[in-house]
Amino acid sequence: MTFDTIFTSDSITLVQGLIVSGVALGLGLVSALVYMFRSYCSKSFAVTLTIIPAIVAMLIMMVNGLTAGAGIAVLGVFSLVRFRSQPGSSREILAIMLSMAIGLACGGGYITFAVFATIVVCAVWLILYSTPFGNTAKKELRIEIPENLDYEGLFDDIFKEFTTKNEIITVKTVQMGSVYELRYHVSLRRDKGEKAFIDAIRARNGNLPVSCGRVKNDAEL
Repeated sequence: MTFDTIFTSDSITLVQGLIVSGVALGLGLVSALVYMFRSYCSKSFAVTLTIIPAIVAMLIMMVNGLTAGAGIAVLGVFSLVRFRSQPGSSREILAIMLSMAIGLACGGGYITFAVFATIVVCAVWLILYSTPFGNTAKKELRIEIPENLDYEGLFDDIFKEFTTKNEIITVKTVQMGSVYELRYHVSLRRDKGEKAFIDAIRARNGNLPVSCGRVKNDAEL
């Protein structure tokens, strides 16, 4: 099985341009729909994922007849452009890279390959996100304690009963230094309830605030 380009010369016809743009937009829409699967997505980001392949394809078609150095220069420009003001999550980066790859393949005229690669990548993406693959029981635990309590070893017996792993991440003072905030990463035992875990901590820290939630992703840390 071979993947051939639809371009047979340095010039691009109107029909070829329309085919490339249409396929790029269609595959971009597929990548946006896959990204939105079990994930919050703003309208602007979904539209961006849909249109990126067409824009990249147009840029590649413009340099299609130029030298290899010009093509490398265009790729260099892509690496310098900051897509977002803040780094995105790993899932956002994956979606953007997929859209870029679709645009590059379509811009080079490899329509069949673009369709094939999109189907394979999106299928694997959906399968992995639909299964427990990569799931962990790790959570972020935040505990506030009065300044007169020694936090070292204070919750060891509770952690031993309710968790399989625990690691203290940060200790800082809040409320003008009158309270310590402890932040942990913990993995809860499957046979223990989260409510019972929090209640045990509340009984130890004087009923000050306790929160237990997901570990922040790469963009939030």
